Amino acid sequence: MPLFEVETNAHIIITWADDETAAVSVVKDAYPQDEVIRMTKRPRDTWVISKGALGLTEQIEDPCTTARDCLTKASGDKVHAIRLYMHETGTDLEDARKVIESNMLMGW
Repeated sequence: MPLFEVETNAHIIITWADDETAAVSVVKDAYPQDEVIRMTKRPRDTWVISKGALGLTEQIEDPCTTARDCLTKASGDKVHAIRLYMHETGTDLEDARKVIESNMLMGW
């Protein structure tokens, strides 16, 4: 069963559901007053919160490893991978683009 991330005007909900309609139903049952703003079907069946993105580790991660992980999560979609990289590392658009494109060229 797929894992969905559903953002409402008041919550971010992570839930398993058969499809988007079922995921919206789960949200409406739990928070009937909330309006669904965004829904994402997660590419994997687990949810991971990066401690590095939260600033909870001092270890500096290799940018290539992060870029390859973002490319994998995005199923090779460059634009989505850039967005993921920006989100995970806090870098700006231009630096994220360079890192992702470099890793694509190196044979990700």
